[in-house]
Amino acid sequence: MPCHDSPDLEKLDLITVLRALADPVRLDIVQRLYVLGEANCAALIGSRPKSSMSHHFQVLRESGILHTRIEGVQHHNSLRLQELEIRFPGLMDSILKNTEAAQFRRQTSS
Repeated sequence: MPCHDSPDLEKLDLITVLRALADPVRLDIVQRLYVLGEANCAALIGSRPKSSMSHHFQVLRESGILHTRIEGVQHHNSLRLQELEIRFPGLMDSILKNTEAAQFRRQTSS
């Protein structure tokens, strides 16, 4: 299957990954993909403008966080969790667990 190019494992840079995850929209995409496993762009865009979402997907791909598989006109996105774990052990696990914990705290304090 065709796919968008993702950076090689050894080229992944921690600062670039953290910058990509620092944006709330991109972090939301990552959290959704963590739950869903794989999703097309339409399932991840929600009510956000498609033009700005294209930029967010590009940043996530270029940082090495996202893998996009193209099937016809559909773009199927998934996280590169195994590769990121090899390059930065514990990073994504820590980020995803901390954001889940933060969401739970916000929900219970409301």
